Amino acid sequence: RWYFNPTSSELGRYVEGRVDRRSRRSSSFVAKMARILRGGQTPSTLSGNMSELGLGAEHSVGSLSKNALKKKLKMEKAAKLKAEKAAAAAAAHASNTSKAGEIEEELDPTKYYENRRAMIAKLAETGVDAYPNSFETTKRLGDYVTRYRDIANGSRITNTTERLAGRVTSHRSSGKNLFFLDLEASGNKIQVMSDRRSYSNASQFDHDHLAIRRGDILGIIGFPGKSKRGELSIFPTKLQLLAPCLHMLPKEYMGLKDTEVRFRQRYLDLIVNDKARHTFILRSQAIQYLRNYLVEHGFLEVETPMMNPVAGGATAKPFVTFHNQLNTSLFLRVAPELYLKQLVIGGLERVFEIGRNFRNEGIDGLHNPEFTSCEFYQAYADYYTLMNVTEDLVSGMVHKLIGSYKLKYQRAPDEGPLEIDFTPPFQRIPMIPALEAATGRAFPEDLSTPQARELMDSLCVEHEIECPPPRSTERLLDKLVGHFIEERIVSPAFITDHPTIMSPLAKQHRHHRHRTERFELFIAGRELANAYTELNQPDVQRQRFRAQQAAAAGGDDEAQPMDEPFCTALEYGLPPTAGWGMGIDRMVMLLTNQQSIKEVLLFPAMKRPES
Repeated sequence: RWYFNPTSSELGRYVEGRVDRRSRRSSSFVAKMARILRGGQTPSTLSGNMSELGLGAEHSVGSLSKNALKKKLKMEKAAKLKAEKAAAAAAAHASNTSKAGEIEEELDPTKYYENRRAMIAKLAETGVDAYPNSFETTKRLGDYVTRYRDIANGSRITNTTERLAGRVTSHRSSGKNLFFLDLEASGNKIQVMSDRRSYSNASQFDHDHLAIRRGDILGIIGFPGKSKRGELSIFPTKLQLLAPCLHMLPKEYMGLKDTEVRFRQRYLDLIVNDKARHTFILRSQAIQYLRNYLVEHGFLEVETPMMNPVAGGATAKPFVTFHNQLNTSLFLRVAPELYLKQLVIGGLERVFEIGRNFRNEGIDGLHNPEFTSCEFYQAYADYYTLMNVTEDLVSGMVHKLIGSYKLKYQRAPDEGPLEIDFTPPFQRIPMIPALEAATGRAFPEDLSTPQARELMDSLCVEHEIECPPPRSTERLLDKLVGHFIEERIVSPAFITDHPTIMSPLAKQHRHHRHRTERFELFIAGRELANAYTELNQPDVQRQRFRAQQAAAAGGDDEAQPMDEPFCTALEYGLPPTAGWGMGIDRMVMLLTNQQSIKEVLLFPAMKRPES
């Protein structure tokens, strides 16, 4: 306190109140203060030296009273705060193009929707069409990536103009002069690096960016380049809104997980979830591989009716519709089999069809009322031939699409993943000998007798295997096979030589009178394909149809009806033929590791909402 004295006590009090301790203790301040005091100056003559003390002339003591000085300082503080707020408001206004979207993302979806509609209306008032008729592109995003992915980091090809379009999946800013967007289309993504200097109309820069939100379809005119970090980008000279997204998209970090929403609004699922997009791209690739394989092996692709007068070709319950002009009931097809075999009779020796079938049955993780299958028929072949074809086709598909013969598959969320090996040859399991080994019971050769039905019934009761009515031999036997054989299969295996009572369209086995030349392909406990040497004897086929009619009379609503026109076609001569069918949906489930069939159908059957 050495600087207090009678002539400068007022100065001492002033400095004590206005200068913080750290300044008072600094050597520079002490030295300056000493010079002032040695000069004998009083508070009334200090105004010229206040700046030297770092207090500024505006803080000159002069003749102000203590209260006046406090009032003056308070007003100065308020003015400073007001100026800071004004500057902040100006900065916020200048950068509203970057913050508006972020703020709106915090709104509830209804308010967001209302704001978007209001923005589109405002754009229309200014003459901007948010829904233009067209936007010509020079490249698709995938082609753009292929063309420019090898350019140098930090480079810009300013003498080349590209026109791209896609959906904005991310919108962020770095100040008021630079914006970053992610643009996606068909599974490809690039960065949009939009800066004011590169924009063709700098005065329009803020206006154009103000209208953009995550989810919008955007057209971009600009030049290609890469960021310094090596991210492929386009530097726009102009942006054009092509179709706004009026609804708030799910947050990027959360994604869309509600299966009810995902299945009912598949478009939203595809926008948000890359995994869903990948699933359906791979599905298309699987179908294309199957089609190419058959064409390369001499098969002709054909189309057969979807509405049939007889619901034949498979053991299933059909959908019924009515044709007004013909005044008759028709059935949506359960399988194209009988039509395809008629084409073989007509001389088309190798035919196939990929299409939809319809079965009015239950919905669960493996079944949907409409599903996609591939069926092919090959003259002068038998079920042994088709086992070899199946091994080659299926293993080749997996290796082509996955890159290996082995893949991981998880059948249920509470189960660990299985490793499935598609390396051929596949295991072959004769049905009846396998059941005898599993149950320790001998099965009669002829399973059409009442005694055989009683044996099947007792085995289901003994092993607590459920089988709802009607408890026919065929249905009981199918349940036993599912329990003892099918569920234990992991890697591909053929269950072969089904009893005649289970296979009304298959030819009798050449070595077993009461069995057929038939196989089913099972993988991970699920049926993937079904094939057999075709029955081509018209009288035997009629007998089989009559047996099916008897089963229907006993309450089996999946039994096949009599199809006399098909039997007549057989009388013209069906050459020795083998037929094959695969459920494409289930094959895609394996390839994409999906537990529900709804995950591999773009628009699965759903119960109508209560609202």
